[in-house]
Amino acid sequence: MEYSPPPLFKQGASARLKVIVFALIALALLAVDSRVRALGAIRQVVSVVLYPLQIAALAPRDAAYAVGNYFYTLSSIQHENDTLRRLHVSNAQKLQQGQQLAAENAHLRQLLAAAERVPVKSVMAEILYDTRDPFTRKIVLDRGLQHGLKAGQPVIDDVGVVGQVTRVFPLTSEVTLLTDKGQAIPVQVARSGVRSVAYGRGQSNLLDLRFMPTSADIRKGDVLVTSGIDGVYPPGLAVASVANVESQSSDAFARIVCLPSAGVDRNRQLLVLLSDARLPPPPEPEDAKEKGRPGKKRLAAPGKDAAAPAAPALKTGDAR
Repeated sequence: MEYSPPPLFKQGASARLKVIVFALIALALLAVDSRVRALGAIRQVVSVVLYPLQIAALAPRDAAYAVGNYFYTLSSIQHENDTLRRLHVSNAQKLQQGQQLAAENAHLRQLLAAAERVPVKSVMAEILYDTRDPFTRKIVLDRGLQHGLKAGQPVIDDVGVVGQVTRVFPLTSEVTLLTDKGQAIPVQVARSGVRSVAYGRGQSNLLDLRFMPTSADIRKGDVLVTSGIDGVYPPGLAVASVANVESQSSDAFARIVCLPSAGVDRNRQLLVLLSDARLPPPPEPEDAKEKGRPGKKRLAAPGKDAAAPAAPALKTGDAR
């Protein structure tokens, strides 16, 4: 009886034979394709059939590239936006002084030589938060003594004056806005040159020009700029525009309401001008000068005895 393996374990041709057969078939196909060019249509059909599989296989890679490109583009745009905003605010002082320069050229045409304006050094600052007191108009910046800030320095944005540094800490500083009730700033009408002082109104975000006579040359729409006579604010910075003027013959003073030019409640980044207020000391009174001088004897009138005692003072009712 002949023994044979079961059908499940029957083996066909050997592996070596298979390799040789398939290698010969591959060489034959290469020869036919290079000579006859007959497999081009088959190759195109196969590529069309396999294209959806290729797209599905590349989908995860393309999705990863798209997400990475999105975040990179977003970060680049934010960085560019911050750079442009800082550049715009850093040039705010020169833009604001243009109007004052134009007014000076119109009123002082006979001036032959003018001193070149030296740009004031400035520090970029960002608002951290508003103060807790609801009855004041103050903000806190992220710059302080470590960055060269001092009390009294003006704060501006890209349009006009925002306020003044009132308290300084090592890393932060407090700024009182123009609209605070306790804040005042010397201003000048750019059109007529009239000088005055603008006072804050508090929560109403408005300014008042107080104690202005009804005959003052101030109209609705006039632009107010810093006069520079206080020695704190550089001249020519925009402060406010006149919103309403009420003049009555029965009143001694006009009621003038102004709207701040700067965004006192809208900005996030501000510019602090590093200008020191250097005012001359006030003159001493005459009495202090006399006391400070060394003692001098009063000269006696000629012909009289200098050592003679002074005449007694007359009492009320004796001079008759």
